[in-house]
Amino acid sequence: MYLILFGAPGVGKGTQAKILSSTLDLKHISTGDILRTEIASGSDFGIKAKALMDKGELVPDELIADVIRLAINDALNYNGFILDGFPRTVDQAKLLEKIVKELKIPAPALVILKGEDDIIVRRLSKRRQCANCGMIVNLSDLAHKEICPTCKAVDKFIVRKDDKEEVIINRLKVYRAETRPVVAYLEDKLKTFRIDALQPVAVVTQNIMQALK
Repeated sequence: MYLILFGAPGVGKGTQAKILSSTLDLKHISTGDILRTEIASGSDFGIKAKALMDKGELVPDELIADVIRLAINDALNYNGFILDGFPRTVDQAKLLEKIVKELKIPAPALVILKGEDDIIVRRLSKRRQCANCGMIVNLSDLAHKEICPTCKAVDKFIVRKDDKEEVIINRLKVYRAETRPVVAYLEDKLKTFRIDALQPVAVVTQNIMQALK
């Protein structure tokens, strides 16, 4: 099974991708995870990517294409893959088509998670990162809002630059202008499912699974 999980920042793509990856034994290919790993390593790629992400802008295709290609090739050792955060432009979508053709794998299905911008802004503005272990959480999900659920550090939560409200709004503008056209390009080529992402996590997962059946 090959899936593209699509939607605006903050609709829960990462959460659903992790659940589906575990349930279906699919490789979770997260552009965000790849970028954060490169940023943490201090590589040239990571430094360039961080400067763009801090402003809420997209990382250019030429910086990420080779990394995605390697990840998709590795997914052949699994039951398939879930792409989370790629493609984000029509050019990336065309690149993905070439990769799929070169590797001779079935065309992926397109799963679109839907959510209104005002709710997305509220969600992301409550997101925090633990300065001690790096875990990303949402304050709305925590019983003890000052304690990291992973490492138990107290009062170590910080607001990432790309989770500040003005950056979130810019990220959504970038998504509407540059990323949404990808749907128009792909939906006539791929099996496409639209899922309400604002339901509880378990309900969203159930609806995705039911659609895929």
